Amino acid sequence: MSTSVYLSNPSIVINSVDLTDQCTSAVINYVYEQLETTAFGDTARKFGGSAVTSLQNNTLDVTLYQSYAASETEATIFGLVGINTTIVIKPAASAVSATNPSYTISCYLSSHTPINASLGALSEITLSFAGGTVTKATS
Repeated sequence: MSTSVYLSNPSIVINSVDLTDQCTSAVINYVYEQLETTAFGDTARKFGGSAVTSLQNNTLDVTLYQSYAASETEATIFGLVGINTTIVIKPAASAVSATNPSYTISCYLSSHTPINASLGALSEITLSFAGGTVTKATS
């Protein structure tokens, strides 16, 4: 059985701004809510099924170095609190392909920590986006 080695070096674009050089972590949780379809006479709980469509309930957690320069972290993120924004993430910065898919999510940012400082440490912020539909492109 063959294996492939994947070294994480994704690209991330938030609200059309490339923040790859500030990002240290990105996690998409692609989720469909469980809808129970158990009925009388069933001997076990059932969820979903071909005739039942549930809602996506996706989340995206991103950790970024805080930068106050123009077109960097703070300038991009501050105005996004309370609105939906589009984020595009790829496993690598190269072109979209079957082995480097692009994931796009239009999601909501409810809060932001503009200052997260500790003596002698690089300032990082963690953003938690919610909602929206995840779409995957391979070309």
